Amino acid sequence: MPTYNERENIGPTLAALFEWNPQVHVLIVDDASPDGTGEAAEAIAAGEPRLHVLHREGKNGLGPAYLAGFNWALKRGYATLCSMDMDGSHRAQDLHAMLRVIADNPHVDLVIGSRRVPGGRTEGWSRHRNWISSAGSWYARTMLGLGVRDMTSGLRAYRARILRASDLRSVEANGYVFQIDMTRRVAAADGTIVEVPIVFPERVHGRSKMGIGIVVEAMRRVTGWGLRRLFGRS
Repeated sequence: MPTYNERENIGPTLAALFEWNPQVHVLIVDDASPDGTGEAAEAIAAGEPRLHVLHREGKNGLGPAYLAGFNWALKRGYATLCSMDMDGSHRAQDLHAMLRVIADNPHVDLVIGSRRVPGGRTEGWSRHRNWISSAGSWYARTMLGLGVRDMTSGLRAYRARILRASDLRSVEANGYVFQIDMTRRVAAADGTIVEVPIVFPERVHGRSKMGIGIVVEAMRRVTGWGLRRLFGRS
């Protein structure tokens, strides 16, 4: 769970997460949050052996935070690695359903919590925001030739084996396009991807980290990957 200025959300999010998923361990990757998120995480971890905290020196991007978390977990031998937001927009009960899918289907390599399949939805989003999100996923799957409906979802469960096969050292994506990059890498490694419907509510506390720079990065990288695919380059 990457964090930056999520102090208000950390308590209720972790409480729900452990209630629905008592078997999981959680790694918080905090980018030196000035609001004290990292310190709050340490305080909780002092009494919760399932919680671990990794501190980074500054706000260096979502993609590098996920990679730091993946590398931490792979070195420790975890078989299933999940990604989840701390802001309350990813529900603990949806992660519970996703973990059941990956546990019951050994051939599945990646389970994506999807807002864009039947049964999935957002709550509290404007029509404009929903359109932008849907259009972004449509553009990405069209350019990359993939059938995944929710390309940018951050609620995911990966098998460790597919992450090891996905050449994480070459990942350069920084913002939310990281999720698209990981989807195409899993597909390129012949991984089996399944989407499970989720409910995605609007956050209650704090502010979204989405900005124009993140959108520009996503468009630039997806277009480049798509053109290389269309013209036969890796």
